[in-house]
Amino acid sequence: MKPTLFVLAAGMGSRYGGLKQLDGVGPNGETIMDYSIYDAIQAGFGKVVFVIRHDFEQEFREKVLSKYEGHIATEVVFQSIDALPVGYKCPEERLKPWGTNHAVLMGKDVINEPFAVINADDFYSRDAFMVIAEELMKPHKTKGDYCMVGFRVGNTITENGTVSRGVCSNKDGYLASVTERGSIQANEKGEVVYPDDDGNEHVLDPTTPVSMNFWGFTPDYFEFSEREFVKFLDQKINEPKSEFFIPTVVDLLIKSGEAKVKLLDTHAKWFGVTYAEDRPGVVAKLADLHAQGIYPGKMF
Repeated sequence: MKPTLFVLAAGMGSRYGGLKQLDGVGPNGETIMDYSIYDAIQAGFGKVVFVIRHDFEQEFREKVLSKYEGHIATEVVFQSIDALPVGYKCPEERLKPWGTNHAVLMGKDVINEPFAVINADDFYSRDAFMVIAEELMKPHKTKGDYCMVGFRVGNTITENGTVSRGVCSNKDGYLASVTERGSIQANEKGEVVYPDDDGNEHVLDPTTPVSMNFWGFTPDYFEFSEREFVKFLDQKINEPKSEFFIPTVVDLLIKSGEAKVKLLDTHAKWFGVTYAEDRPGVVAKLADLHAQGIYPGKMF
C-alpha cells in the first residue's frame, strides 16, 4: 500500500499575508513545497493531502493543486478553530489555531493508509522521503507503530542566526524523548552549541537527531489524537494561546506505552527561509541541486 503525504499548510495565509511564501526560490520558479511533492512522488507516495484554511481555498486550488494534476492524487481538508468534538464550543476570544495535532485530526476522514506529516515550508531533501516511505510501506501489525525522521542537528543549522530544535534521545533505535532547545548555532570553532537556562554553553554532537516535524503514522493515530484532544480541551479550552502539538501527543503515547516511534536516520540536509538573509543561500543550494541533475528543469 502506498503511503500518503499529509502537508500542514493551514498557517500559510496567517503567517505570510496570503500565499506569499509560495516564493519561486528554484531556478524555474519552483517553491519549496514543489520539491517536497516531487520527492514524495519519487519515493513512492500515492497521494498528497493538504490541510488549509477555507479563506484561501480558491487561491490554493488555482496556484498549488493545479500544477500537480496528472502527477499525483491530491485532496484538501480544512482546519478551523470551531472544528471541535461534539459538546465543545470555541470561546469567542479564541483567534489562534489549535495547533499542529489539531491540523492532523482534520485528515481523519480521507486518510486510511500509513501517512507522513510534514511542514509546507521546509525543504527536507529526497533521502528523508525515501527513508520514511520505505518504513511506512512495511507491514504494521500493531497499533502505535510509528516513526519519525531524525535529522542530524549539524545538517539543520542556518548561517544567519540561531534555531530552535527538538533534540531527540533514543533507546534501542526508538524515540525516548524530545527536548526543546533554543538558540542552537555553530560557534567560531564550527561546533554545534546551545545555552542552558543559566547561559552556559553546551556542545551537541553534530549527528544528534532532532525533530523537524517529519512524522510517520498509521490511521490509528487519529483515535489516540481524538482522545487526547478532548483531554486537552477539558484543561485548556479557555486559554486563548494554548495549542495541541504533535510532539505533545507522541510523548504522551510513548510514556503510556501505547506507541513506539522508530527513529529514522537520514543524511539529508534540511533548509528553509528562517531569516530573510537565508533566501539567497536557499536559491543557490537549489540551483546546485538542479545543476547536479537531482531535479529536472521542469518538475511539474
